[in-house]
Amino acid sequence: YTCNDGCFCCVCTDGNECTKASAQSCGECIQAGEKCGWCTDKDFLKQGEQKSTRCDEVEALIKKGCSEASIENPRGTVSVNKNQSLTDRTKDGVKLKPDQITQIQPQKLTLDLRSGEAQTFHLTFKRAEDYPIDLYYLMDLSYSMKDDLENVKNLGTDLMLEMQKITSDFRIGFGSFVEKTVMPYISTTPAKLLNPCTSDQNCTSPFSYKNVLSLTADGFQFNNLVSKQQISGNLDSPEGGFDAIMQVAVCANQIGWRNVTRLLVFSTDAGFHFAGDGKLGGIVLPNDGKCHLQDNMYTMSHYYDYPSIAHLVQKLSENNIQTIFAVTEEFQPVYQELKNLIPKSAVGTLSSDSGNVIKLIIDAYNSLSSEIILENSRLPEGVSISYISHCKNGVSEKGENGRKCSNISIGDQVTFEVAITAKGCPSNGKSETIKIKPLGFTEEVEIVLNFICECECHKGGIANSPVCHFGNGTLECGACRCNEGRIGRVCECSKDEVRTEDLDANCRMDNGTDICSNNGDCVCGTCECKKRDNPEERYSGKFCECDNFNCDRSNNKLCGGHGRCECRKCTCDANYTGSACDCSLDTSTCLASNKQICNGRGTCECGVCKCTDSKFQGPTCEICPTCPGVCTEHKIFDSGQKQHSVVKYIFFYIYIVTVIETLVLTAANTRNIIATGENPIYKSAVTTVVNPKYEGK
Repeated sequence: YTCNDGCFCCVCTDGNECTKASAQSCGECIQAGEKCGWCTDKDFLKQGEQKSTRCDEVEALIKKGCSEASIENPRGTVSVNKNQSLTDRTKDGVKLKPDQITQIQPQKLTLDLRSGEAQTFHLTFKRAEDYPIDLYYLMDLSYSMKDDLENVKNLGTDLMLEMQKITSDFRIGFGSFVEKTVMPYISTTPAKLLNPCTSDQNCTSPFSYKNVLSLTADGFQFNNLVSKQQISGNLDSPEGGFDAIMQVAVCANQIGWRNVTRLLVFSTDAGFHFAGDGKLGGIVLPNDGKCHLQDNMYTMSHYYDYPSIAHLVQKLSENNIQTIFAVTEEFQPVYQELKNLIPKSAVGTLSSDSGNVIKLIIDAYNSLSSEIILENSRLPEGVSISYISHCKNGVSEKGENGRKCSNISIGDQVTFEVAITAKGCPSNGKSETIKIKPLGFTEEVEIVLNFICECECHKGGIANSPVCHFGNGTLECGACRCNEGRIGRVCECSKDEVRTEDLDANCRMDNGTDICSNNGDCVCGTCECKKRDNPEERYSGKFCECDNFNCDRSNNKLCGGHGRCECRKCTCDANYTGSACDCSLDTSTCLASNKQICNGRGTCECGVCKCTDSKFQGPTCEICPTCPGVCTEHKIFDSGQKQHSVVKYIFFYIYIVTVIETLVLTAANTRNIIATGENPIYKSAVTTVVNPKYEGK
């Protein structure tokens, strides 16, 4: 085809996926690819053609003689089941509850998926104004965080004042962690279990994780409870913060999470233990990802290992929690790498005494809320999904960047184009449900996937039909779908009988030695012809003795481009004849100016005149060079003019000869001057030429 720049281009493909599938039923055919159709016409197959010949690209089937009405080619669809409009927090002067706010549209769809055919729909997202926020502050209470605890004691009321600029519905909670209460993470001597710090320091007993305050709108209660907290201690540098994060994520009822924006602030000045480190303390059971809080204390730290990073990512995503890592500058690189593994997370630099924690939280929240990232649940096998984002200022992205939009302010509306494709028929045709949601938000889009695994004509199939060799198959969509263990065009043979010598004899033409003319296989005593790489080329006939590609050619075209090849002979179109259909029966090209065929002097053969009178020639036999009157017809002068012209020609000849001789003498003179060095102009007026060749001339 012609490209935009005028060049000629071609598209490379892997061949015809429809014919490669060797489909034995309409259902198998439509699963081979989106372009595949199945011809249900019972008389469609020619002698020697396999059932799979019914499956081909729709255009190819039409060319082979199948009417469009007889072609099964179901298409997929998209249906919207729930489509509530986007809303803000306040509607008609009434403040909506969190579960009444709509930020993504539509909310539910049903997709009918045909194999290989993508179904596309659009999702629209809009950040609602005054959206509620829950914030849980999870703090490291190891001894090195002593100064930080003092500054966090007034965090509740101060943060409330700042967050009121963003939302009128804000709640805050508090939790703390230290480490697993086993060696070698803490000292297990009785004295150190009571007070892990030095004797002059009053520290509380070590613990893994404690939920100090569930989420509340009372900032003063936060200050009151946090001010009563005491620092603790442990032996090694990394802390058990991952145990605490897991419990905060999965214990929704104890923490008090609502279906609103959920923020987890993780404050520490140290690194972290993760999956595998529990072996140091003899703990080998993987973390189970379940809630184990009793009286607000994590009770299974000695039983389950630390969670892995991937496990945390899963649980934080499932529970729509956005994490803010407030860590000291020393551990910034470590937590930056962790942030890259946890979607919708941020890292802020905590001052040595946590004095900047409120600004850190506000900045991190603004950063997180300005980015929308779509995430989908696990897809069924064979199903793929792709995204194209249409963000602010006309910016569009594909691939992984197609999942997200950045710099989104409150009230901004963005759109995502989502395409879902199925390959084959996953889940044995059962419906599947997937969900798409913006990370960090509780709202989600539910998508029901139905898979088109059979053709419509499948419903009208006749089981155990007598057409299928005494009921050995189901007659559906114009062909027999054989029962288990049966094969053949009409299920006439069992698999055990295939390729026996008695049956092979029925596949030899004229008692020859070649089975199916070496162009097919003998199946149940019937030839099934081989397929060619080019789907337009095919063998046919009872013994596969025919083909449609070995006919005579003209101008490098099969049958001259004016016919079709049938059993190695050209069947010409109207007005064409010949072995290669290269002889036109049209006589319009043979008409002479007198409207006679070849001027009445020849015959018109294949659109070209063959002159029968030897005196005549030309494309229409109208030219006769020797016919009487030709000179008169083409004369230029009369007789008087001819005599006058002869005299003129004689004088012109004499003049030309004289000029030539003069030029020759001049050349000889010049040569003499060069040889003697003398110029005859300064000698006598008459000079004899030395060269004897010209003497007397």
